[in-house]
Amino acid sequence: MATLQDIGVAAGIHLLTALIFLFAFAILRLQPINDRVYFPKWYLKGLRESPRDVSTSVGKFINIDWRIYIKFLNWIPEALKMPESELIEHAGLDSVVYLRIYIVGLKVFVPLMVLAFTILVPVNATSSISDAEKDDVGFSDIDKFSISNVSEGSNRFWAHVLMSCVFTIWTCFVLYKEYEMVESMRICFLEAQHRRPDQFTVLVRNVPADPDESISEHIEHFFRVNHRDHYLTHQSSLRGGSFGSLGVHFWKVVFNANKLSKLVKKKEAYQNWLDYNQNKYVINPKKRPNMKKGFLGLWGEQVDSIDYYKAKIDALVKEIAVEHERILKDPKAIMPVGFVSFKTRWGAAACAQTQQSKNPTIWLTEKVVKSFIQGFLPGLAMKLFLLILPSILMTMSKIEGHTSFSEIERKTASKYYYFILIIFFFGSILVGSALQDFDARKELKDLGDSPTIVLKKLGVLVPMRATFFITYIMVDGWSGIAGEILRLIPLIMFHLKNSLLVKTDEDREKAMDPGSVAFAEALPRMQLYFLLGLAYSVATPTILPFIVLYFGFGYFIFRHQVINVYEQKYESAAAFWPDVHYRIIISLLISQLLLLGLLTAKNAKDSAPILIILPFLTIWFHKYCQNRFEPAFSRYPLEEAMAKDTLERATEPGLDLKQYLANAYVHPMFKDDDELDECEKELLSWRENDYKVLTKRTNTPIDTTASTSTTFLIER
Repeated sequence: MATLQDIGVAAGIHLLTALIFLFAFAILRLQPINDRVYFPKWYLKGLRESPRDVSTSVGKFINIDWRIYIKFLNWIPEALKMPESELIEHAGLDSVVYLRIYIVGLKVFVPLMVLAFTILVPVNATSSISDAEKDDVGFSDIDKFSISNVSEGSNRFWAHVLMSCVFTIWTCFVLYKEYEMVESMRICFLEAQHRRPDQFTVLVRNVPADPDESISEHIEHFFRVNHRDHYLTHQSSLRGGSFGSLGVHFWKVVFNANKLSKLVKKKEAYQNWLDYNQNKYVINPKKRPNMKKGFLGLWGEQVDSIDYYKAKIDALVKEIAVEHERILKDPKAIMPVGFVSFKTRWGAAACAQTQQSKNPTIWLTEKVVKSFIQGFLPGLAMKLFLLILPSILMTMSKIEGHTSFSEIERKTASKYYYFILIIFFFGSILVGSALQDFDARKELKDLGDSPTIVLKKLGVLVPMRATFFITYIMVDGWSGIAGEILRLIPLIMFHLKNSLLVKTDEDREKAMDPGSVAFAEALPRMQLYFLLGLAYSVATPTILPFIVLYFGFGYFIFRHQVINVYEQKYESAAAFWPDVHYRIIISLLISQLLLLGLLTAKNAKDSAPILIILPFLTIWFHKYCQNRFEPAFSRYPLEEAMAKDTLERATEPGLDLKQYLANAYVHPMFKDDDELDECEKELLSWRENDYKVLTKRTNTPIDTTASTSTTFLIER
């Protein structure tokens, strides 16, 4: 087992590595040539100009003003300057609440560390065990400060029981106050948002097939009858089917246009090359650019570059038109999904929160839908494996059919967390302890016994793996996070792209690659540190300084990245917080059960039984928070929806909501289709005074009772 000296050397190496990364970042960020790598968010917002545009020839690459290097560490106070309200406006609520998780970590573990080093470490260090007991647990000098150094049946275990109760109460208090704060921030954030299409719209899935009506007609019929006072229109992407005497085609349902999307992207790439070559020709009109048609332009027939790309684009335009027409006529391209819009936010919220049919598996409706949704081994070795895993789990979540980026990331985060919990945490404890020699193999053989025996054995094995987890924290939580701010891979890729591939300003913008907070990976990783901190806070308190340094370090680093670098793909208004709270509660429960098992194995017969009540109190606390706060994260309050609707009617009495929503959920591949847009406007006007449900099954007025056999599944 590792000694204190081993851990001290490792800590020195990883701290030095982290400091080198930070020093390198502090210097590299000052160079004009790297400005787009370290401040891409400001470029994307149009609030920053490249220093290369105003510098001298040398100054375009290297900052030659020596005075600027005196303040090379000013990025640290600058990262803390922006107030939270401004940060929400700048980066969104998701990013701000993500940063608050680091603050929660500090609020929880700094007091725990102070108490543990004030009470538990002296209690452990001044105790002693026999040589036989030391041999049984594979004793090392770091265990002098852990519960392993307390002899069996000792009255000193009362201190550990008391601290476990105090730690539980403090953790629950912090979680309660934070849940209350995040709920308030979410409600204020939603109240302050300007009018958006998703506030009036729900996504309807599992639309049942009807032999007499198209999907579009079926959706309209159902909602005109069952939501007669609030239904406005349903809209998405695909138009098709003759509609009345207008002779236009107008289906608004979701469809599969993946092939069309690929063709359009290919056309955009050729257009980029055409722009590049035309710019070259403008600069030097005496020589037309040419190229070879072979692989990477290395061989093949020599052709005029401008003529070549124009011909390619013309051919793709025809191919796109053919594919466009095929989608319009192919019933297999139509999906049983549609976007349904309502006259008010209240109508959309009420629809999203109610069951649409007797059959709960069809006509399903969901939470807020964004307008951009489209068809959609030690420490180092383990760190490398955990880097690969999220991509695999993300693919699995996409295959499951979730309908938004935020939901896909939350489902991926859930899978990743349970993998970390079972395979990494418990797996490392069991396998690592077995490889350490002594009687751990014997302990593992007994894990097939009763749950009580399993708990006792796990409790004994947990302290044995403290040094492994400390090493992992130093690799991932110190060096890894410092490497995040250095952005070494994006830095290299930007300069490679800028040298070899960038042809236009648009290319340069794409080459910046600001990235984003990868919630599917970042949240479970952070929750692992909560698990380690809580599980070892009583048994091996020496792990706590490493945990605290991780949360403090992470807060500084990621606050800088959120302000200057990351550009989030979506905004969920902190919808992930209930999952964060739940997983911290799981970590707290695991820590209580493991300590109970450990004290039972240590024959603490008088003190250990008190711990039995803690899991029950923790579960009660979680249920209370769930009932008190979680509805605000799963439903949009009808009271708030009505208030916003009333205010909007008073301030904008002439708002044409149909026109506002007209193209909100049109597939991007159709957004430039002027002819279809004109048809849409004409049909919207034609429908304005239509009060009948016109279907192929019935021409009855809107007050006719709908067939109870038609049922839906709705998302908002």
